[in-house]
Amino acid sequence: MRKQSVRTAALILCILSYLLVGAAVFDALESEAERGRRRLLAQKRGEFRRKYGFSAEDYRELERLALQAEPHRAGRQWKFAGSFYFAITVITTIGYGHAAPGTDSGKVFCMFYALLGIPLTLVTFQSLGERLNALVRRLLLAAKRCLGLRRPRVSTENMVVAGLLVCAATLALGAAAFAHFEGWTFFHAYYYCFITLTTIGFGDFVALQSDEALQRNPPYVAFSFLYILLGLTVIGAFLNLVVLRFLAASTDAPPRAARRPSPLRPGAPESRGRSPPRRPASAGGSTSVSSRVHQLQMGARDNLGFSPPSSPGAVGGGSRAGRPPARRKSI
Repeated sequence: MRKQSVRTAALILCILSYLLVGAAVFDALESEAERGRRRLLAQKRGEFRRKYGFSAEDYRELERLALQAEPHRAGRQWKFAGSFYFAITVITTIGYGHAAPGTDSGKVFCMFYALLGIPLTLVTFQSLGERLNALVRRLLLAAKRCLGLRRPRVSTENMVVAGLLVCAATLALGAAAFAHFEGWTFFHAYYYCFITLTTIGFGDFVALQSDEALQRNPPYVAFSFLYILLGLTVIGAFLNLVVLRFLAASTDAPPRAARRPSPLRPGAPESRGRSPPRRPASAGGSTSVSSRVHQLQMGARDNLGFSPPSSPGAVGGGSRAGRPPARRKSI
């Protein structure tokens, strides 16, 4: 129990330290660029207002209209294809934010839908990840047998390396496809795939949001849906492997320590198994006494001048029937 408490405290400390390091790095990388973008935006806003004679209130109303029109660039978001896309982002917890329910009934249904769909999705992806890991293990065993190894064996390191390669290939394939269909650079498409398949879902890059792609390009829509679901399975299988191995490594130490035999005394050999039960002292004592009495009787028979207690009057055998039997002394 104490070791588990120490491990939990160490993990909390590591998380806090990781957050502090991340905050410092993002501050150094993004703070100055953000200041420059705000300065440029204020300059553009002033030029726009001077050019068209908008007041501050008119400009804010124009901004609100532009933000409300942003989700409709991809066409109608709540037809079946767009609703299916939104449902995927809900149960997988991606949550791009490209669309949100606008009615109260839609918001209520979304909460209940997520309440049931998210656990179901987690269990499904975990099961699929286990099957995928088993398939990768069998493929690695077959590959090692083809290489001529006598006793092939797949270690955890082999599985981790294979998982990394499969994840990198999945991200690269998706990046190439989305760069082609969306017109992004390969780096931005790779970034989109990583943010999507890790369910971070910032929403700065969202597929199927240009040129009414949800209605006009059904093959691309089907590819996007399948890629998200299959890619989440691959990434989930790898993360499941890494996390479970970490948990197994952290919980194996206490049982091993408990199974370790403790020496009875310094310099004494360790007992490998359970010691045989000792005989009671009375059993051993009665056996030795009876054997001693038998030896005395045999010696008495050899000595003609002595008759043992069991045969009184050995010399005068004729009077044996008239005499009462002698009582033996209890030893």
